[in-house]
Amino acid sequence: KKRLYHLEEASIGGHLVARRNLGIDELSNGRLERSVKHLLIAANLGDTEAVEFLKEVHEMGQEYEMGAFGIDVCDAAVRGYQAAVDATK
Repeated sequence: KKRLYHLEEASIGGHLVARRNLGIDELSNGRLERSVKHLLIAANLGDTEAVEFLKEVHEMGQEYEMGAFGIDVCDAAVRGYQAAVDATK
């Protein structure tokens, strides 16, 4: 419970790893939509691992028919990640 609180606080403050970990925690708790939102935000801030994790979740969702999100979400994550990387150049 404390861990979740601190992850949320760090995420609000813009910490990438905390945002990604919050997305992973949400997924493990069965909240796919919240998980995807957190991972998309992390990807848009330039987190490579969040993009890769979104791709894995998408593939896993198709495999196990767990209500997978569309490929458009993965595309949006890659575009957001690329924009963040370009902005740092």
